[in-house]
Amino acid sequence: MKFLKIMASDITDLDSNVYEGGGTDVTALLQQVLDKASDDEGIHLVMDGAALITGLDLKSNTTIECLSKDCGFFLKDGSDRSLIDLKERSYTKRLTRNVSLIGGTYNHNNKGQQHHVPITDERYRFGIKGISDDMGASRLVVAFEFFGVEDLVIRDITIRDQRAWSMMCVNFKNVTMENIHIDLPNWMKSQNQDGLHFWGPGQFLTLKNIKGRSGDDFIALGPDEHDLVSSITDVLIDGVHLEYADQAIRMLSRAKGRLDRVIVRNVSGTYRSYGFFINPWFPGDGFGNYGHITFDNIDLRPMDHVYPYRTATLFDIGGNFDCITFKNIHHQDASDDRPLFIFGLPFHRNDLNYAPDFRPYIKNAVIDGLTIVQAEDDPEVKEYIQVYDRVENLFLKNVIVSSDKDAKKTESFIGFRKFKNCDRVGKIGNLVTHDIYMPNVEKLLSDSQQVEHVSNT
Repeated sequence: MKFLKIMASDITDLDSNVYEGGGTDVTALLQQVLDKASDDEGIHLVMDGAALITGLDLKSNTTIECLSKDCGFFLKDGSDRSLIDLKERSYTKRLTRNVSLIGGTYNHNNKGQQHHVPITDERYRFGIKGISDDMGASRLVVAFEFFGVEDLVIRDITIRDQRAWSMMCVNFKNVTMENIHIDLPNWMKSQNQDGLHFWGPGQFLTLKNIKGRSGDDFIALGPDEHDLVSSITDVLIDGVHLEYADQAIRMLSRAKGRLDRVIVRNVSGTYRSYGFFINPWFPGDGFGNYGHITFDNIDLRPMDHVYPYRTATLFDIGGNFDCITFKNIHHQDASDDRPLFIFGLPFHRNDLNYAPDFRPYIKNAVIDGLTIVQAEDDPEVKEYIQVYDRVENLFLKNVIVSSDKDAKKTESFIGFRKFKNCDRVGKIGNLVTHDIYMPNVEKLLSDSQQVEHVSNT
C-alpha cells in the first residue's frame, strides 16, 4: 500500500505549544487531511510543530509522526473528549486497521476538561449498557480511545496530563506500544487518572518500556470488565518504570472472560498502595477466570498508602487461578508493615461474605526467587504472606530474608487470616519448600494445622 506523506506545516500554521497550549485551532484542516485515508492509499501526517485541536478521529491506514518531543498536540479548553479516537468504533467488530502513532507529545490538558460528560451517542458509552455502566448516563473523558482496532502501533510518545484514563483500548488484536511516557505533572486526587487500560476481546498485546505516573492503575487488563464474557490472551509487558504511582498493574476478570498467557517482567520504581492487584473487583459476578500469569524481576519500593478499603501489599491475588508464578522478586525499604502477598481475598473489601460452596480457587502459586532485605529501622511485619482462602499448591523456592543485626523479628512468614464476617480461614493443600533462609523469622507458618501437607525438597 502507498502512503501519502503530508507535512502539517504545509497545510496550516502550527502556532501552539505542547506544554502550554494557545494558538489557532487547526482541527478542521488536520481532520480534512486524515479523512483522505482509504483502503487504496494511506495517510502519513508529519507533525513538524505543535497544533491546538479539539480532537481527531482516525481511519484505517493512518500514521501520525511527530518529529520531536516538542511536536504534537494540545487539547483545547472545553473539548471534553479524547485527543485521538477512531472514526468507526465498535465493541464487537474490528473496523479499523493499520494505525501508527510515532513520537511527539499529546497533551490532554486536564485542567481544561471535565472529568466526565453526558452520553449523547450510544457509541460513546463507557461500558456496555446494563452490564458495566458504572458511570450511568455519563462517560469518562479519556485521552486516547481505540474501540475495535487491529495492527495498532504506538511508540516514542508522551501522554501528558490525562483528565481521566490516558488510554482505553477495547476489542483489539496485534497491539504494540513501546517507549511510552505517561507524564502527569497535574495529579488530582481520586480523579481516575489511570494509565493504559485494555478491555477484551483482545489478543497479542505487547507493552515495552512504559514509564511515568498515574492517579490509579498504571496499566490495567480487564478482559470482561465491561461485558462479563470477553477474554484477553497472549500479553507481554516488559519494562515498567513507576514514579510514585498509586498502583502498578491491575488485572481484573469478573466472570467468564479469561485472562491467560500473560508475562510481566522488569518492573521497577515506587508505588503507593498496591503493586499488583489481581482479582475481581465487583461482588456478585463470580471470581474471574485466570489462566497462566507470570511475574519476573520485580523491584518496586513502597511509599505511603492512600486507599483505605484494603491492606497495602505488593501482590494482592484473589479469584480463580490455574497457575500464577512469581520469579526474582525483591523487597526492601519498607515504608510500613504491609505484607508482600495476599492470597484468596477477592473483591475490593475483605468484609464481603459469600456461600461456603461458592468460593475462589487458586490451584497453583509458585514463588521462585524472593529476596527481602530487613533494615534496622524498618517497621515490624507480622507476616509476609497472608492466606485468606484455599491455595491448593504453594511452592516456595530460593527465598532469602536478609536482616540487619538489630532488625525487628518477623513473627511468621506465612499467616492464615479469616474474613471479617465469617469463620472461613485460609488453607494450603500442599506446601513445597526448597532453599529457604530466614533467620530473623521466628517460624514459617503461623498455624501448621492450616496446611494439609508440607514437603521440604
